[in-house]
Parts: sequence; C-alpha cells; structure tokens
Amino acid sequence: METSGLARLPRPPYYAVIFSSRRTDVDEGYQETARRMLELAAGRPGFLGVEHARDDGLGITVSYWRDEDAIRAWRRDLEHVEAQDQGRTRWYEAYEVRVARVERSYGFER
Repeated sequence: METSGLARLPRPPYYAVIFSSRRTDVDEGYQETARRMLELAAGRPGFLGVEHARDDGLGITVSYWRDEDAIRAWRRDLEHVEAQDQGRTRWYEAYEVRVARVERSYGFER
C-alpha cells in the first residue's frame, strides 16, 4: 500500500478526517502503532486512502472515507481505541480531529 504522496481517490463526495497533532518527546512504540493503524484502517470497509505530513512537531494526517458510517466504525475499532488512549497518555501533547465532507476535488500532475 502506498503510504506517501497523494492519495488516489474516487470522485467526490467522500469524507476527510483531518488529524492535526503536536507530539511529546516520547517515541517508544509510536512508529509501530502508527504503521499498525494504517494497516488496520486500510482493511476497513469504506477506507479510501491517506496522506500524511510532519514538520517541527506538527503532524497532519488526512484519512479519506466513503461515508460517516465507515468513520464511526473506525473510531470504535477496539485496537484503534487502545491506540487513541496511548496517544493521549504518551505520544501527543495536543491534537484536533476534524471531519469534513469533500464536495469538489481537482488537481494537477506533471
């Protein structure tokens, strides 16, 4: 699965879950858990793709989903819930989650 670059997505509408975060200094277990969450999310019905960037402590991950039911199911996944708990107690200084419906999409590729 492609984990860097631009996600290949269907025509809108679809949903974007935007996860903006500021990390703590704790790194133990973070990379392994992040890889596992991507693997787990990619196997969920309704998952469309993901894009991620991090610089100077600020990270932004945008996951794309077919509909709100798929997002709710992902949010309730037991392994994901455990990772969320670990994030709050160990890995994140702060985070925000925003859910948006994508109505239009366009771009450019050389």
